[in-house]
Amino acid sequence: MIPSERLKGIEAFVVSADTGSFTAAAERLNLTGSAISKGVARLEARLGSRLFERTTRRLALTDQGAAFYSTCVRVLAELGDAEAVLAAHKTEPVGRLKINVPVAFGRIQVMPVLLDFCRRHPNLRPEISFNDRFVDLIEEGVDVAVRISASDVGGNGLGRRALGHEHLVFCAAPAYLARCGTPMSVEALAEHDCILYGRGDGSTIDWRFGYDGGTVEQRTMTGRMTLGSAEAQVGAVRAGFGIAQLATWLIRDELRRGELVEILPGHATAGLPLHLVWPRSRQLNPKVDAFVEALADGLRIA
Repeated sequence: MIPSERLKGIEAFVVSADTGSFTAAAERLNLTGSAISKGVARLEARLGSRLFERTTRRLALTDQGAAFYSTCVRVLAELGDAEAVLAAHKTEPVGRLKINVPVAFGRIQVMPVLLDFCRRHPNLRPEISFNDRFVDLIEEGVDVAVRISASDVGGNGLGRRALGHEHLVFCAAPAYLARCGTPMSVEALAEHDCILYGRGDGSTIDWRFGYDGGTVEQRTMTGRMTLGSAEAQVGAVRAGFGIAQLATWLIRDELRRGELVEILPGHATAGLPLHLVWPRSRQLNPKVDAFVEALADGLRIA
C-alpha cells in the first residue's frame, strides 16, 4: 500500500475521537457528517479492526482504537513539526522543552548553558529533571538528555552526540595531606582514607588507574566513607576526611583555589563518556535542534 493510502481517514478518526462524535468532527473539519463516518468506516475496513463503539449518545474508542489513536496523534504531531521546520527552515524555539540531566553535572555544567539559552529565547518553557537513574526518553516524553554512561546510549529510536570523556584525578585537601602524608604510589592508597561513590544497590564505583602506554586498571577500593552524591564527595574531601577520585568538571574551581590538591597525577585517566541523547522523532523540532547545538557548544567537560 502506498503511504498516501495509509493517511486516508486518519484526521477524521483523530478528530472524531477528540470530539466524541462524527457530527462535531465534521463541524471542526468543515465536512459533512456522512463524509466523516464513511472515512472512518473505510479506515476500519482497511485495518480490519473496529476503532469505535458507537452509541446513540457518544463515540467510545475500543482498546484497539485507543492504541491506534495514540500512534496517530504522535504521527500527526511529528508531521506538523516537520512541515513547520521545512517551511520556516529555522524558527524561534518556543514552548515546552523537557530536559533530563544527571544531578551534579546538570547543576554545575548544564544549568549555566540552559539559563543563557533561555535568555536568548524568552518564549521557551524548559522543564528540567535532575536524577542519576536511567530515564526512558520516549516513555517519559523527554526532549533532550545528558548521559554519563559506559553503556550504549544510542539505538531504540534515539539520536546522540558524543561530548567526550570525563577526566578523572585523585585529590585530597591540603589539611588531610599535611596530617596523613601524600601517597606516592597506587599501593600506598591502601593506607589512606578513601571517599567512595556509592550506587543505590549498595555497591561502589571502582577506581580507575591509568598507566604508561594507555593501560587502565580498575580496582574495588575499601572506603572510610561511601556517599551517594558526587557533590557530597567533594564536600567530604574538602573537609579533610580523605582521598577521592573525581571528575575534573566537578572540582575545577576547588583545584584552582587550592582547596583540593591533585595527587598521583601519573595515574589520572579518562572516565565515562558523555553524550547528548534525544528521540529521533523530535530531531526536526527547532527547539530541540537549537538546544542540542547550544549544549554541544557550551558544555565544558575537562
